[in-house]
Amino acid sequence: MSEPKVENPNPVETPDTNPTPSGSDSHSGMSLDSHKMEGDNMELQGNDAAQAPVEIPIKSGGAYVGIFLFCVMIAFGGFISGWDTGTIGGFLAHPDYLRRFGSRHTDGEYYFSYVRTGLIVSIFNIGGLLGCIFLGDIANKIGRKMALSVTAVIYMIGLIIQIASINKWYQYFIGRIISGVGVGAMSIFSPMLLTEVAPRHLRGTLGSMYQLMCTCGIFLGDCTNYGTKSYSNSVQWRVPLGLGFAWALIMIGAMLFVPESPRYLMDVGKVEEAKRSIGISNKVSADDPGVQAEIDMIAANIEAERAEGTASWGELFSPKGKMVHRLFMCSVIQSLQQLTGCNYFFYYGTTIFKAVGLTDTYQTAIVFGIVNFASSFVALYVVDKFGRRACLMWGAAAMVCCFVVFASVGVKRLYPDGKKMPASKGAGDCMICFSCFFIFCFACTWAPIAWVVAAENFPLRIKAKGMAIANSCNWLWNFLISFFTTFITGAIGFCYGYVFMGCMVFAFVFVFFVVPETKGLTLDEVNEMWEEGTLAWKSTSWVPSSRRGADYDADAMQHDDTPMYKRMFSFKK
Repeated sequence: MSEPKVENPNPVETPDTNPTPSGSDSHSGMSLDSHKMEGDNMELQGNDAAQAPVEIPIKSGGAYVGIFLFCVMIAFGGFISGWDTGTIGGFLAHPDYLRRFGSRHTDGEYYFSYVRTGLIVSIFNIGGLLGCIFLGDIANKIGRKMALSVTAVIYMIGLIIQIASINKWYQYFIGRIISGVGVGAMSIFSPMLLTEVAPRHLRGTLGSMYQLMCTCGIFLGDCTNYGTKSYSNSVQWRVPLGLGFAWALIMIGAMLFVPESPRYLMDVGKVEEAKRSIGISNKVSADDPGVQAEIDMIAANIEAERAEGTASWGELFSPKGKMVHRLFMCSVIQSLQQLTGCNYFFYYGTTIFKAVGLTDTYQTAIVFGIVNFASSFVALYVVDKFGRRACLMWGAAAMVCCFVVFASVGVKRLYPDGKKMPASKGAGDCMICFSCFFIFCFACTWAPIAWVVAAENFPLRIKAKGMAIANSCNWLWNFLISFFTTFITGAIGFCYGYVFMGCMVFAFVFVFFVVPETKGLTLDEVNEMWEEGTLAWKSTSWVPSSRRGADYDADAMQHDDTPMYKRMFSFKK
């Protein structure tokens, strides 16, 4: 992440006192963890009492309606991504779209080959990957809000190329790549700004807004396809594409109202604006002592980061500060979000519905979209109630159960008399039930939390670069699964579910041993926990240095002689 030149005319004000953590980090959030916050209640003695942290007061839930609406606007990047996902699947079934961009049999029938289907659908993800890599750092140069506006413009340029396509599939193909570049960069900037403006005790909830808006986009995209399917001309697909302009313009307009990241503002020397941003997010005056304490903390951390020099890509692969460990953890989590098999269900689930008599694929998509969207509201509660680790682990375990039933019934019971004979309605109903339960489990846990984890665990100076690599892993696996699913399911059918089941078993173990709990911590405290080398499975008991009592054993957080099987089956996660 590029650092400002020393000649900055508005240098960061160095605090006169030792930095003290604020109770409400303007870029944090999540409900207060009882283990992490118990240090707040410890009796401070002697000089420690004079250094007790000044915290921004936590207000009742209704007071945060404003910041909630701001986060909806910021998360609109997720809506745009979901809109594309929800509409492109329906386009492939539209007769006009098929006639213009498909291939033609000798008998005159139009069709999409596996390769062309895979490319048209999944090339958007390659664009997303490119956007992460090449545009990920602009948020440090022009600010988070401006970066989101720029990427929305790039997305609209891609839309223009797609809408202008007449009958050349490769022109449409190019437009999808360009739109993907814009949306891929949004997948960095939206979660980044969400976690940097959200109050600490709401960071997990508000950070999950990106995925909630994504599911909303998928659902409304499915509904739009259903509404335009009766047309016989290009209205079928050009109207949904054209609506993408409205969503991009809404996002650009929203950036005029939402607060900028206080960390970015401090980084460029705009101290008073940073205070106002923190005050707006936490519903307090910019002159509140807690706001000043948070400003002091941010300033101290920025000065320390500047002393280390300009952040480079190579620094991400350095063991210093556990940086390479953080990159590995975030990249694997983002990859595993796709390896849950979510896209497999959205693609192959239509086959199950057909087997039990529901042949309208548009209705099928809407059913899944409703479950997905409704379940995302549950995520807003559980991510801050139970924490990141617990949600990821229990989510993985639940999805393993879903795959065991879904794949086994599909292989053994769906076609008891062979695939040329009618399917078993009872088996099909069972598979539909577990398909919906899988989507519920995914939408409540791995869908939103992967984005939150990637946005929380990198320090400011390297965050954009770290998120760029981690998020590009998500887009890469999204491409691979979208492209190859048609080929794989054609070869092994429902056995494909066992592959994803194995991935979720690995995910459970990986989260236990690698992913620390960040619930209830400011982003600066998350960085401190990493630098101390705290073991992931002990992170729920970790207490920041500013809130430790005399009897706190920091060294115990870094070592564990307990046998592995006892660690795994301990109830204290």
